[in-house]
Amino acid sequence: MLPYRHTQTGKLLIGLVAIPIAILLSVSVFLEVTTVTLALLGVMAAVLLLFSTLTVEVGREAILLWFGPGLIRVRFPLSEVRAVRLVRNKWYYGWGIRIIPGGWLYCVSGLDAVELEMADGRRNRIGTDRPQELIEAVRSVLPGGTW
Repeated sequence: MLPYRHTQTGKLLIGLVAIPIAILLSVSVFLEVTTVTLALLGVMAAVLLLFSTLTVEVGREAILLWFGPGLIRVRFPLSEVRAVRLVRNKWYYGWGIRIIPGGWLYCVSGLDAVELEMADGRRNRIGTDRPQELIEAVRSVLPGGTW
């Protein structure tokens, strides 16, 4: 059994993308559907599908995370994690996959995150609505890291 597995749903993100999709679909009933409209609907549907959820899994050898159905996956080997800490993201860091000062952010909602400091000095933040559970799971399998 894995020490930890949790899927967070980006409810606000879903709302912010689903509402324009609904409006475009409603308007397209009365107006001519153009290539631009279809392309816009396709992009918004792809964003909704790919980034509506973030699943984080802490295993014996690595921390895995994936967005939506799993087309976008990231793996952090535990042997490369040197430290783990609770952090709070700045609101303007946003959601999705972002470069932030010192590393990367993977997030679908909220400001709470767990930061992994890697052996090469990079920092990776995993957004979560259960930060305490995630950090405890990482610490339980971390081989001699500092925290």
